[in-house]
Order: sequence, then C-alpha cells, then structure tokens
Amino acid sequence: MKRWLRRPEGSNWGDFGEDDQIGRMNLVTPERRMAAIGEVREGLAFALGLPLDHPRQQVFAGRNPPVLSPTFSADGRVMYGWMPAGGPTDVVNDDQVLLGLQFSTQWDGLSHYGACFDADGDGAAEAVFYNGYRMDTHFTMPGDGQAPAALALGIEQLAKTCVQGRGVLVDLRDAGEGAYAAVGYDALMRALKTQNAEVGAGDFLCIYTGYADLLLRDGADVDAAALAGCPGLDGSDRALLDWIERSGLAAICADNSMVEKIAGIDRCAGQPMMPLHRHCLVHLGIHLGEFWYFAELSKALAQRGRSRFLLTAPPLNLPGAVGSPVTPVGTI
Repeated sequence: MKRWLRRPEGSNWGDFGEDDQIGRMNLVTPERRMAAIGEVREGLAFALGLPLDHPRQQVFAGRNPPVLSPTFSADGRVMYGWMPAGGPTDVVNDDQVLLGLQFSTQWDGLSHYGACFDADGDGAAEAVFYNGYRMDTHFTMPGDGQAPAALALGIEQLAKTCVQGRGVLVDLRDAGEGAYAAVGYDALMRALKTQNAEVGAGDFLCIYTGYADLLLRDGADVDAAALAGCPGLDGSDRALLDWIERSGLAAICADNSMVEKIAGIDRCAGQPMMPLHRHCLVHLGIHLGEFWYFAELSKALAQRGRSRFLLTAPPLNLPGAVGSPVTPVGTI
C-alpha cells in the first residue's frame, strides 16, 4: 500500500524513489565527493565538534550530559584499575556511558521531526515524516520495557552514506536582523556574496553564529541573553525556504542550538512551531546539524580567502535512533 496519495506542496517526496530514506544526501554523488576532496590543499584538519559534555548549562530540559560509569567484570568487580586474578601484570580500565544522543554536537535524523498532514487526501491529518513515513506505522513506541525505535528513517540510514562531501562555511555573526537576530534570505545572500561563498547541489551549508564559541568559553556561566543574541536562520521567511529548495544543498550544519530562530514566530493553530525544521526534515529530506563548532576553521578559511572545505561527519551507526552525536572534521 502506498504511504501517501498527496505530498506537501514544495516537497520532494518520491523524487528519489518511493522507499528513499536519505533525502537530499542522494545528491552527494561520487563525483561531488571527489570535488570536495579537491578542496584539500594543505592537509590541515579542524575538529568541528564540541566536547560531548557541552553545553555545561542545560539548553533543553530533558537532554542531559553524558554520564560515565565503569564496566563490571564477569565476577562483579569494577573494571577500572582491574587486575586479573592469579598474578598477571595486566591493568585494565573499561567504561560505559549513558549518552543523550542530541545533547551536544549532533545530527537530526529525518525521523526526528514530523508534521501533521493529510497525506491520504481524506480530510484527516496524519503524523508523517519525510517521504510519507508514518508515526503510527514506522515507529515503535516506548513502554512496558520496550525501547523506542524508528523502523524507518533511523540515523543508521544517514550513517550508511558515510557523510563526506563539500562544506561551505558562511560567517553570520554580524548578519542577524531585528530583535531576534534572524537571518532571512536577503541577509544570507549578502553574507554569501561578501564572503565569496557559493552553495551548490550536494553541498553542506555550515553557518557560523558564535553560539558554540560562548558555550566553550563560558561553560556553566554562559549568559542566556548572549546566546539568544546569536543569529539563526529565519524559518518564517518564505524566500529563504524557497532558496534552500532551489539550491540543492544536502544538509545545513549550524553552531547554534536549532539552526533556526523561533523567537518571535507567531505560533498560530495549524502552523509549525519550527518552520525550517519542517521544510528541511519533513518536506525535503535535508538533515540538520546543531551545536557544531566553527571558530578555528572559520579563521583559517578567512585567512586564505576561502569558504569551501572537505567535511567528514558520519553519525553513530545506531539502528532505530532519531539523532546522533557526531565528531565532524573539516579538512583544507
């Protein structure tokens, strides 16, 4: 049975195949990956992820920092400074972690964010995700000792692509407009032009707002008002959403908490709370990266009059998860 009879206006459902689960990552072809490798001229690599215990001040309730604990041996002993019985000279440390998959530097999977939409054309809205996958069919709900799982669109689908391609970095620290420092189409185009940055099909648009710099610098003492003053994309700007569709970009990676700014958006009944998330994750299959770190890479690229680099950023190959930590690397 076909999952949908109607697709949202402006969406690309079905364009990459009826059963596609990676969306615009399909545009990261071997040829485009080779072009990205061509951006490597000096072999300099930059870590684009925060330490996984950052932010030190909780940004989202319920998303908690990692908790390390020791592994226990078969005989119940703590395997930290562990020495086997009988006199061998080995000393072993072994640990495990309780890890929030979207606490720090991360990817949003296409199963992370859905929308209510009448995909059947029967007048009743269903909870659907990219390419018409459904909440009531393609997810296992938690409860009674059962773990949640995305049976489709899990983060393992993104991991299979290896996530390696051309990154295009644009510095938006001074581009925000209005009380909420939102960056719409006009402001983004000005920044791209000024920095001689061009985004093509299959590229990873990386936006530098200074948000992660504050998290890393100030730790638990970070000023919430300073964070709020960092810019983000204006998901309410239709021209910006149209450009994202036309550009052919594969993903958007930001150093802030949500890529988009939602403060100031009129949350009317029947309207999305996060319009850019809906447009990218649900309509177009564009993955979103959040809490990345671009300060050092941005400085190096600016010194060289460049904006493009090789990006390598595979998520955890964790079947059924809706998001994942990532340790991205930018190479120039």
